[in-house]
Amino acid sequence: MQNDDALAEEVQRFGPDPLSLLSRRINTVDDKIVFACQRSARPRNSVRMLIISKTVPSSILRRLYHAGYTEFGENKVQEALEKREELADLRVTWQMVGHLQKNKAKYIARFASEFHALDDLSLAAELQRRLDIEDRFLDIFVQVNTSGEASKYGLPPDRVPEFVRSLPEFPRLRPRGLMTLALHDTDMSKVRPCFRLLRELRDATAVIDPRVVELSMGMSGDFDVAIEEGATTIRIGQAIFGQRPTPDGFYWPREPNR
Repeated sequence: MQNDDALAEEVQRFGPDPLSLLSRRINTVDDKIVFACQRSARPRNSVRMLIISKTVPSSILRRLYHAGYTEFGENKVQEALEKREELADLRVTWQMVGHLQKNKAKYIARFASEFHALDDLSLAAELQRRLDIEDRFLDIFVQVNTSGEASKYGLPPDRVPEFVRSLPEFPRLRPRGLMTLALHDTDMSKVRPCFRLLRELRDATAVIDPRVVELSMGMSGDFDVAIEEGATTIRIGQAIFGQRPTPDGFYWPREPNR
């Protein structure tokens, strides 16, 4: 049951009929996915849309769940834990897509199905240890810094092959592919090379580990270009939920603190 304050916040952000609004936005995104797939001679089912639900209240996710959307991506562990508890009666699949500190590994080892931001072997070892305790497995994407920006997490491209060679040391981690955050720019001629580089790296590392086949790349502002370059998972938040009430820097720190 929602309290009055939560309901007022929901209406202010999403209007009196949130599900109708969000369904229209999701359909708009899906139309763009279809067109991008057609341009690339790809089937629509080759692209997964992962709904990024950071800052979105659990009441909205509950509505989406009952409309058939059961998979959500979160950046912050604490926010994900709170939503998981609030939606414990539902069979939601949670994916973690943001940078993870080692002291938080125990949490995602308990509930996450995928982790899209692995770029450190010491973190891999801690995840392995925690997954052993939980007797679980975790699908992972290796994060690559394809833009060369100091403000972004991820491995330098030339370190990816060596990193992938080390992953069999952690049998609880199941590599799925590579992930990147492209250059943030409205000029797609500058953004596209980030996606192309990730695809080329995937092709090279798949020879080392054939499990590395997927590409998690593309967000609300550039997902159609990412699809053209081979994305298999696109991470969509603002195109569905609109502008967030928190600045992007809250979720993507400009100065990574290693």
